[in-house]
Amino acid sequence: MRRSILEAVQDGDWAFEPLPCDEEQYEPTAALPGSAEKLDVLQCRVQQGLPLWHPSDRRFYRVEAGSIA
Repeated sequence: MRRSILEAVQDGDWAFEPLPCDEEQYEPTAALPGSAEKLDVLQCRVQQGLPLWHPSDRRFYRVEAGSIA
């Protein structure tokens, strides 16, 4: 099981970085930046020891060509 950032902070490991993870091992989100839904997704990722950001996460409020709507 992956070690989460929460466990690292509790252990005083401030230099913790999640293990490298193939982007196919977790799903991108179409949640709007700053939304409660996006924060929930980020919280789940932290708890699972995954990277916070998926390369295909929605990053803008407007729909960009080739991005998740």
